[in-house]
Amino acid sequence: MKRQAKTREWHQRHINDFYVQQATAQGWRSRAAFKLMQIDDRDRLLRPGQVVVDLGCAPGGWCQVAANRMKGQGRIVGIDLLEMTGINGVHFIQGDFTEEVALTELESALEGRQVNLVLSDMAPNISGVIDADQAKVYALAELALDFAVNHLAPEGSLLIKVFQGAGFEAYIKALRGAFKKVATRNPDASRDRSRECYLLASGLK
Repeated sequence: MKRQAKTREWHQRHINDFYVQQATAQGWRSRAAFKLMQIDDRDRLLRPGQVVVDLGCAPGGWCQVAANRMKGQGRIVGIDLLEMTGINGVHFIQGDFTEEVALTELESALEGRQVNLVLSDMAPNISGVIDADQAKVYALAELALDFAVNHLAPEGSLLIKVFQGAGFEAYIKALRGAFKKVATRNPDASRDRSRECYLLASGLK
């Protein structure tokens, strides 16, 4: 199939997607909001008064969910390379999480407080070369894990998106080395054809 035809096919699937339509109807910024809501309905991760960090937060669907479920109580800090329209109750940093200057700004925004929940829906720019893309995914995932280990409260949690394939088992092993509990989550809102899954790690060792 030619590239232009593939693009048209993807666009058609996207606009007909149930969760895309629901996100538009309900005012969520992305269909990803439903993934977090479905996971949170099961695991009760978001509670008023928490400190939450959202890595790779644009366009803001997960920040919206966090702000809604925390009821304006607590602190939410989001960071992304891309711009994000402001959300009430969310401190947004536009910067590259992989760079020291952005990490320093993020740490400053925490105001010395430990984090209760680190969310990461980050994904690299995709090249189409599977091995190279997988390596980029897990390079970001390792940075997210490092941040979580250094900033989470003892009973805090990390919820992170990864893709099954090369690096998956090694990353789960790294999570188990740092956390007491590690579980996989596959929300209904994830597309059937996607290799993505979410890993939930809680309780620092």
